[in-house]
Amino acid sequence: MTPEEFIQETQKRGCQGTSISFNEPTLSFEWSLDVFLLARDRGLYNTFVTNGYMTARALDLLTEAGLNAMNVDIKGGPTEVWKYCKGINLEQVWARCHQAREIGLHLEITTLIIPGVNDDDHCLMDIARRITKKLGPETPWHVSGYFPAYRFKAPPTPTSTLERARAIGRKAGLEYVYIGNIPGHPYDNTYCPQCGTLLIERRGLELVQNRVVNDQCPNCNKVINGVKWDWSQHDDNRHYLRRESR
Repeated sequence: MTPEEFIQETQKRGCQGTSISFNEPTLSFEWSLDVFLLARDRGLYNTFVTNGYMTARALDLLTEAGLNAMNVDIKGGPTEVWKYCKGINLEQVWARCHQAREIGLHLEITTLIIPGVNDDDHCLMDIARRITKKLGPETPWHVSGYFPAYRFKAPPTPTSTLERARAIGRKAGLEYVYIGNIPGHPYDNTYCPQCGTLLIERRGLELVQNRVVNDQCPNCNKVINGVKWDWSQHDDNRHYLRRESR
């Protein structure tokens, strides 16, 4: 699809924004820039689901074109990434995460946990601590279950492993740790990091309920970090979305 056709389909389906993902979206970098420019002009937000392995200039260009949020895969520690991702420099991925925070993009991190690869406590704690220290405790961390496919034959990730990873993330100080790829799991929901009240309930991709009131937990009044998108009017009468962190 051309960028114009893509945006037309986005609006036809009543979507509020775009998300460029599978395969790695930097492989269609120029197309992404064109999509983001069109989307921004029509009041749509833009997201990127990526391995984060790009240059600082690439991220600057995406942001200038209208990128609002990123979900970046941190696939393990330096040893695991070097071995299984064929030479990717993990520090460059972390650097883009830092850059995204400095720019003001909304950032979330995902780790696909694979048995025998990156499921040991040391690896998981290292990732969790680095997110907490370098990106901020409010940065969401998604620990997702793996299933064997193509040439990788390790068994599926046990739910208990994902629950252990979530506990490690919370122990490291992360406020929002989610279990992914396990439909219906209670830790796919958002809970108040202070009192544990259920705030946002999900079922798959569907929102069941949102109990956040005025950006606060209704039970203990803790301010809940996140992003809300407000429609505003630009001077040239084009709609755009303003990102507000809370």
